[in-house]
Amino acid sequence: MENSIYLGLSRQLALQTNMNIVANNIANMNTPGYRGQNLLFKEYISDPRGADDALSFVYNEGQYDITDPGPIRVTGSQLDIAVHGPGFIGVQDPTGEIAYSRAGNFHLSPDGALVNGAGLPVAGAGGGPINIPAGSTEINIDDRGFISNQGGQIGQIMIVEFANPQSLEPIGNTLYRSDQAGQPATNTTVKQGQVEGANVNAVVEMTRMIETLRAFQSTQQLLQTENERLRGAIQKLSRSN
Repeated sequence: MENSIYLGLSRQLALQTNMNIVANNIANMNTPGYRGQNLLFKEYISDPRGADDALSFVYNEGQYDITDPGPIRVTGSQLDIAVHGPGFIGVQDPTGEIAYSRAGNFHLSPDGALVNGAGLPVAGAGGGPINIPAGSTEINIDDRGFISNQGGQIGQIMIVEFANPQSLEPIGNTLYRSDQAGQPATNTTVKQGQVEGANVNAVVEMTRMIETLRAFQSTQQLLQTENERLRGAIQKLSRSN
């Protein structure tokens, strides 16, 4: 008798997860390098013992990133970069491990290290931090990520590509982690004085939020109606005995 309630609850849980993802997309519409995410649903078939028909539940398979590039904004800053192509920028996460990001809004730390918007060190080609010498006034970053100043070359920003970008796991602050090492970028170029914005479409995300809310409310009403039906049936059975 409770099968319909179980099915409705499975849908509610999936809709709640989807709402959280959409809300996160909307909250990061102005976050440089942010990539929107979508929920991936899957049907889970259960064959309950003693039942004639199998039950079809909603199953949350996971989520995937929208890989379309975000809009490019010209900043004019010598330290900002935009990644054109499938590549990712290497960043040292708080544990010292290499993470990856599309956000190129950089600045200098008090000790002269090149850091991202969250203050994490940008990784050089060898994995270590990049230090900009004091007094650097003519900082240039070329298409391959090599950094130089008026005195010559300083280092190279780590730019890598992945055969399957969906294998990257988001860990927050526009950072991703991967079990596989990235390959040297061959289809990616770097442009100085630009920053890639979030690839989130505000109209699409607001529409998704409204649709998810309506679906949640509809299922909630269905569960309430089913609960009242079961309660009425139990009361009638009790009186008949």
